[in-house]
Amino acid sequence: MTGVLVLLIFVVLMTAVLLFLLHLTRLGKLIHEHIPERPHRRLFLASVSFFITFLAVRLLVVAVVHHIGPFTWVTMGGRHVHHLVWGILILLAVGYGYLLELGSEGTPNSIFVGALMSILFGAGAALTLDEFALWLNLENDYWNRQGRESIDAVILFGALLAIGTWGAPLFSALARKKKVPR
Repeated sequence: MTGVLVLLIFVVLMTAVLLFLLHLTRLGKLIHEHIPERPHRRLFLASVSFFITFLAVRLLVVAVVHHIGPFTWVTMGGRHVHHLVWGILILLAVGYGYLLELGSEGTPNSIFVGALMSILFGAGAALTLDEFALWLNLENDYWNRQGRESIDAVILFGALLAIGTWGAPLFSALARKKKVPR
């Protein structure tokens, strides 16, 4: 079983379990009664998710290093992809969701999305910070061939931000214009 699949299954299951506990159990009812919605409940969910993810990733790394179970390192094209990459991607997605103000209304669906984003934020932060020593001690600089990959990532994410900024209002206006009879 590849590390990517294990991480994906873990994040999905942990998120589903936390959301289930929050919305469909007595524990969830107690949390709703004693922890205010924003920002305290979001911080609580993020912290629980953070510590659970950190513990699970440490256990997974120990299993891989000591050849326990079917677990292996995540590799793509022969390159080891560290779990901080997945954490950064999750953090970028959650940050983008917050820019779009997902989960900021008082409706049940919005509260659910806010809880989901908080759980994913905690998981992404744990995956990223677990490998803090790696980003603190990078050996290659950005002026080599691999540095181009950073520029590509910046251009892609910048394009996503630009599409959200200019494209969404434009597409909304075009859609409204098509609905207006002449």
